Amino acid sequence: MRVCDTAAMTIVLIATLLYLAATGVLVHALTRGTPVAGGAWAIPAVLAVIVHGIDHLLAWRLLGGPDLHFFSALSLAGLGMAGVTLLFGLRRGIAALGVVVFPLAALSLLVYAAAGHGGSEGLDWRLQLHAGFALLAYATLAIAALLALMLRAQERALRRREFHRWLRALPPLTELETLLFRTITVGFVLLTATLLTGVLFVHDFFAQHLIHKSVLSVLSWLVFGALLFGRWRYGWRGPSAVRWTLAAMVLLVLAFFGSKFVLELVLQRPR
Repeated sequence: MRVCDTAAMTIVLIATLLYLAATGVLVHALTRGTPVAGGAWAIPAVLAVIVHGIDHLLAWRLLGGPDLHFFSALSLAGLGMAGVTLLFGLRRGIAALGVVVFPLAALSLLVYAAAGHGGSEGLDWRLQLHAGFALLAYATLAIAALLALMLRAQERALRRREFHRWLRALPPLTELETLLFRTITVGFVLLTATLLTGVLFVHDFFAQHLIHKSVLSVLSWLVFGALLFGRWRYGWRGPSAVRWTLAAMVLLVLAFFGSKFVLELVLQRPR
């Protein structure tokens, strides 16, 4: 179990409160239907991401190396999603994502603080690079999945002529769809880098019980790749894009967190 002294617990609580403060500002803006492409939400969000990162750095320093076990990886994925949301919110006007992402990031950090770490992984720089690509790919594509859900909700509301206040806080449908595919493209590149570094730097796939994880990751890569090709060649959009995005994300969740959950928490096999 992770032993949280007063300072460490204070850091976790500060990050949580900052995430919730940013969420509160965004919820207030959305319920009023006002634009949320910057403003008061950004300051607590930036500080929350910084403090969240500091918590992991201090834990790694204490352990003498990176901790990438299940709960730590979950918290790092939440941190990555919060960072991507912050970047998109400041530059693309999709801050509404923070209503979902910031509470998830806070929850992942609290769970990590309560459940603890599994000790230092002892990874060399090559495996750390592979793990870094994996976490960035997951965070970016998870944001793409949320954008797909947002696109679906916006399309459905417009089709039914339900002009809710929160619709006025979102960008136009075409701009949101463009951002979705740009996000998928970035995530696809990161996922490709993850698979390539895995082939180059990870050995003994059978001994490390990584075959199922690799197969699911490749399947997710193929689905995302097919979606991007379909967009380029056939102009896929709307409900088709949403379905393909969510299907690929399900495969990626199973590949990354599903495999880690089974191996580390169910079977209790060291990684």
